[in-house]
Amino acid sequence: MYQLKKIIVGLDLTELDDTLVKYASFIAKTSSTKKVYFVNVIRNLNIPKDVLKDFPDMIEKMIEERQQKMKTIVEKNFDLSLGVELSFTVKEGQLAKKLLKLSEEKSADLIIVGRKSTLVGSGVVSNRLARRASCSLLIVPEGASPKVEKLLVPSDFSEYSQIAIEEAITIVEKNGGTAEIICQNVYSVPSGYHFTGKSFEEFASIMQTHAEINYKKFIKKIDLKQVEIKPIYSRDDDDDPVEDIYQKAKELEVDGIIIGAKGRTAATALFIGSMAERLIQVNNTIPLLVVRPKGKNAGILEYILEI
Repeated sequence: MYQLKKIIVGLDLTELDDTLVKYASFIAKTSSTKKVYFVNVIRNLNIPKDVLKDFPDMIEKMIEERQQKMKTIVEKNFDLSLGVELSFTVKEGQLAKKLLKLSEEKSADLIIVGRKSTLVGSGVVSNRLARRASCSLLIVPEGASPKVEKLLVPSDFSEYSQIAIEEAITIVEKNGGTAEIICQNVYSVPSGYHFTGKSFEEFASIMQTHAEINYKKFIKKIDLKQVEIKPIYSRDDDDDPVEDIYQKAKELEVDGIIIGAKGRTAATALFIGSMAERLIQVNNTIPLLVVRPKGKNAGILEYILEI
């Protein structure tokens, strides 16, 4: 995968920012990062003209104050000895749109945002980012700790799954090469299985066997770089493969889930386009990296025209 030379981090001046900055520092340490853009978006700066006439420097002072707060957070949580160039930006408007536009302008490689569960506020996560970003997206839940010991990669053996696996391998390699990667395939039993004369369990066994064969073909195309990858197979019995993925991730206590932006094959239940969005919705405990090859966006140019 490409190097993460430019990273954008969305901050909202809550306790979650400490976690996001720590992740940015952790990533920058091993990814040849050159610049990190820390961004805070103010929803509305609609101050009456009469007020601004009396206090002409009010907006400028407000922006300076927010920039200083961001700098304080970063100085506490980012390894400044890395020599990475840091930028602090305050913008007005809708968060997702501003992050998307900035990522396009700066040709960013990764956007990092947070996911709240108990802290006050809505957090900065948006499905819009997963759908529209022209680069990869890392969603970090509050309380997460940056480490790489075990990663889960859901796979339907598509090209997007391959990209996700290769990114996982790169991450593990850059962090000492000893972490484990679990490649999970979620398969389902077709509703017409009874027409074959097989029982449900018998046809489930057939579907898993095909998944195992497809995995062997899939993994042969990938340079493993001596990184250990363990395949596992999950049967989807309730037409909700996302829940199978999330529950397995919690059971295995993984440090992160890595998923391709989209991709589908007829032989499996996994649709990675909608899966990424569903995982964003249901997962509030495990860091989620949605991998998209740089520039393979989903309509960013058209989206920016709407801003």
